[in-house]
Amino acid sequence: MLKRLSFLCSALLVLAACSHNNDNASTAPQPAPAPAATAPAAQPPAASTAAAPAAASTAAPAAASTAAQAPAPAPAPATPFVDDGKWVEGKQYVRIEPAQPKMTNTDKIEVLEVFSYGCPACNQFHPTMNKLVQELPSDAVVAYLPASFMPQENWPMLQRAFLAAQALGVADKANDAMYDAVWKTNELSALKAGGAGLKPASALPTLDDAAKVYAKFGADPKEFVAVANSFTINTKVKRSDELVKNYGIEETPTIVIDGKYRLTPRSAGGYDQVVELTKWLVSKEAAGK
Repeated sequence: MLKRLSFLCSALLVLAACSHNNDNASTAPQPAPAPAATAPAAQPPAASTAAAPAAASTAAPAAASTAAQAPAPAPAPATPFVDDGKWVEGKQYVRIEPAQPKMTNTDKIEVLEVFSYGCPACNQFHPTMNKLVQELPSDAVVAYLPASFMPQENWPMLQRAFLAAQALGVADKANDAMYDAVWKTNELSALKAGGAGLKPASALPTLDDAAKVYAKFGADPKEFVAVANSFTINTKVKRSDELVKNYGIEETPTIVIDGKYRLTPRSAGGYDQVVELTKWLVSKEAAGK
């Protein structure tokens, strides 16, 4: 079954989410795709139990690597909270009970993306996440939590690499490049040449391979690997996996707001709806509703 799940979670043609549960990979109505992204396929139902990826750390901007070096755009103005019945708890979004701590120490409203560079659905959603980052008001902050629940697709290595890159201050600049390294150049891909199944565990890309990507953004490869294998990153990996569990994450990408609410592209009804619903939940949280 794991082998079948691997294939489903690697097949870029039909996935809208990568899930713990193989049975959740059935086809369903496709969410509307974000600009420049391929149309997503069915996603599994929103989870009711707790779970979430990435470690407690500073947020890595999802903006393009070139844009990450430019001045950040002015935050969007906050919008008043209005409940007109469009968004229904338990349908388009789920309340996390009990509410969990934020991943970061921010005093602002935390908008967290649970993701993996190895997740084809996250790669498809990436342009929409960029859009969401630009449209959040100044009282909200974005953070990123890398998941590891697909070891056969090398997610644990990619999780550890992301956390090491955060520690070295290069995660934001290399964010787009890491997606490209998995899905365009294939230098960090878990798929065999031509996409004919997964590579054996012994042939999966390593931290040394990831270091070569981050070296393009200023990380010393030897230092990168040393940091990635350090006690500090081991601790962050453990906390990341605990957050995945405690937030109730069962698929990626998933958005978590302030440790209280979670939603997915399928639960929201599409990529554009993720942006709209997330902004609505931010305004709901800001209003204390």
